[in-house]
Amino acid sequence: MTVNDTNAPSGFPASKRLGAAVPEQLVEHGFPQDVAEAMVAFDAASFVLKHALMKGDLPKQVIASLGLDLELQHFHCLTAIWRIQSGLGRRSAAQATIGLLAEELNIDPSRASRVTTDLVTKGYLRREAAQDDGRKSVMVFTPSAHSVFAKFKDIKWSKYIDVFSQWEHDDILTFSRLFNRYCTDWQETNR
Repeated sequence: MTVNDTNAPSGFPASKRLGAAVPEQLVEHGFPQDVAEAMVAFDAASFVLKHALMKGDLPKQVIASLGLDLELQHFHCLTAIWRIQSGLGRRSAAQATIGLLAEELNIDPSRASRVTTDLVTKGYLRREAAQDDGRKSVMVFTPSAHSVFAKFKDIKWSKYIDVFSQWEHDDILTFSRLFNRYCTDWQETNR
């Protein structure tokens, strides 16, 4: 089977990166050939996106352009705290403890503690007593952290505008609806 390279991310031809068994497996499970090829192309595109996210391309640009005294791990820690506090991708919002932060970042608690100590020293976080248990510490953003997020969001939305400015409005609506559905189904499948 030949995978359609026109749907592949540039510089990453589908025929060079895929084993022939993948599309046949999809066809065997009832997906028509063209749909299987589209799924393979989506897999390649999502790999490129995940790779860019893992490398931290956008946060690195923000850190560099703003001259921040942050490393990528610090930025990841700040965004993890934000996710915990807002409940994004979690069952509910919570106060950000070292234990929850370690779980969110998939690192050991001692490492999470060291990174948060760095952020406290740099003035991005402060430790406070937990509302439900004064013996526990929770991480709270300082105005410096809020400023970093505001600037990050400005740059992120500028990038989104660059990407979507040439798209038809209906395409954006359809993409958003389908991508959200994909993300929700993916989370449900992996619980």
